[in-house]
Amino acid sequence: MLQKLKFVPGFNKQATESGAEGQWTDGDYVRFRYGLPEKIGGWSQLTASEHTLPGVARASHTFQSLDGERYSAIGTSQGLFLFYGSAFYDISPLDTAITGCTLTTSSGAGTTITINKASHGLLVGRYITLSAVSVTGDSTLTAGILEKAYEILTVATDSFTITASTAETGTGMTAAGAATVNPYYLVGPTTQTKGYGWGTYVWGDSTWGTERTISTVTLDPGNWSLDNYGQVLVATISDGKTFTWNAGASGPRAIRASQSTTDYVTTSNPTASMMTLVSDRDRHLFHIGTETTIGDPTTQDKMFIRFSDQENLNSYTPTAVNTAGTFRLDAGNEIRAAIAGKDYNLILTDTAAYIAQYVGPPFTFSIRQVGTNCGCMGMSSAIAANGAIYWMGNSGGFFRYDGTVKSVPCLVEDFVFNTDGDNLGINYVANKLIYAGHNSLYTEVNWFYAQDGSSQIDRCVTFNYGENVWTTSSLDRTTWTDANVFDTPYATDYAATTTPVFPDILGLTSKYGAAMFYAQETGTDQVNSTGTTSIDAYIRSGDYDITSKRNMMGQSTGVVDFRGDGEYFMAVRRIIPDFKYLTGNAKMTLYVSSYPDDIAVSSPLGPFTVTTTTDKIDTRARGRLVSINIANDATGETWRYGTLRLDAQADGRR
Repeated sequence: MLQKLKFVPGFNKQATESGAEGQWTDGDYVRFRYGLPEKIGGWSQLTASEHTLPGVARASHTFQSLDGERYSAIGTSQGLFLFYGSAFYDISPLDTAITGCTLTTSSGAGTTITINKASHGLLVGRYITLSAVSVTGDSTLTAGILEKAYEILTVATDSFTITASTAETGTGMTAAGAATVNPYYLVGPTTQTKGYGWGTYVWGDSTWGTERTISTVTLDPGNWSLDNYGQVLVATISDGKTFTWNAGASGPRAIRASQSTTDYVTTSNPTASMMTLVSDRDRHLFHIGTETTIGDPTTQDKMFIRFSDQENLNSYTPTAVNTAGTFRLDAGNEIRAAIAGKDYNLILTDTAAYIAQYVGPPFTFSIRQVGTNCGCMGMSSAIAANGAIYWMGNSGGFFRYDGTVKSVPCLVEDFVFNTDGDNLGINYVANKLIYAGHNSLYTEVNWFYAQDGSSQIDRCVTFNYGENVWTTSSLDRTTWTDANVFDTPYATDYAATTTPVFPDILGLTSKYGAAMFYAQETGTDQVNSTGTTSIDAYIRSGDYDITSKRNMMGQSTGVVDFRGDGEYFMAVRRIIPDFKYLTGNAKMTLYVSSYPDDIAVSSPLGPFTVTTTTDKIDTRARGRLVSINIANDATGETWRYGTLRLDAQADGRR
């Protein structure tokens, strides 16, 4: 007898497979629309030549110029870059120039160039540019050849080496002098790890001169906060300086971000801030977790906030005639995130939530605490969506602010936050890698995180506020921007062992890996420089068990009741597929077992290939418990599943 098995939308990972009867318990690369599960959309790598960026991307932001030119800014652990049209542009700010450097080469040394400068302080892997080069001696190299960007390959106290694009064929340069080295600003490490050096644990741990074996110190990853002040990009290196880049300047894409962008100077800004935020409605720039004394990074206080004068990004000293000011929060140890809401700024510490609301002179902003025991994981783990702000809790769970702070019920919470047995929950040491992204096309909020034992993002948990359901996946994106400026969401991924292609830096290695840049929700597959590969999606149900319907005499009729208690075995003869839409093929697998934990003797039937012409699937299955798996494993395939129907009957008690 054919009977429908209806499933509640969303994943339930809080219950056992048997306890989640009538629910979906697992899956990958799926979402729910109109209550039905479907495979997510594909993605394709951006830029015509499929360039990759150096380091891991930790922030991205889309904005427009007043002329309607569309930009995406990407901050990586190595620099700051723009995507415009179909190409990348390097706008990484440069650090203080090192002048008076001399260059030496020698006959037979090939492309190796030694740059000499006493106590230069540079490190292997740092990027530099050369300028003001003069060539002396018998050298075939010229200033035009040498004035390029380089990665430093080896370092000594008073010298370092780079690799030129052309080999020396003369006898060489000797102290070719007075060149200028312009280092890229340091951003930070590609991972968030424990520090095991001096002072990271109690006195006497380990032995003198060796690393500690235990640490209480966490080294933050290299990060950026990105925002726009009109058509001006405001970019702050975490715990560092603030730079601007003006899309309205003449030939802007050839200009690097700096502290002296045309019309927007930031030289009077704090020099050490955890992050910055543009309070857009009232035109103030907030420095979050910043210096109590501007220009002195040793005074950085991670609970201290400083805001600029209205309409002036470079004025922070409060006076009787401006609106600059400061305040310090008191609940928590550090501010973790700050994000603009509809008419307020939400500031989240590791324990509490605050609202900063513009009220005008003389107080400028009203600051009030709106939540306790609702701390935030990291600076990118909060996101505005659907008139509210959502974030991942510092100790687990999820929260929403829509006038009041609320806990968001979650049926995948244990899976995300707890490591138990085979389940790998979140890596709490990598909490500041977490990135929240809004996908308004499908009413989704995504949190990308690293699972226990991983140093990079490799998991995703998604809340669909339109469907009010949760899903999990292995989608690993280090940043995400919503479809707004561009037609689809843009996101980044990271390959730790890949040599980047952009920018044109000579001697570039794979030391910092490479960031890929994708347009999401395009097609059905993943498309990048290696070709087109399938997105292998699946969804699996919890277990259904049965009892036998009885007649008026209390006798078994043999007709199954799927609201049963597992009293009877069932015999399943047919599956009737019901796809709302199906492109290509899908695979359906039926799992049967005798007991909830009877994994060793569970019997999967299938996978059965389903096409648009498949009417039924014949099976010979018998067991107390039955569950279904729907999947695809080839390119060009996508699907949305409807209602499962089984031809089943009761088949005895043993």
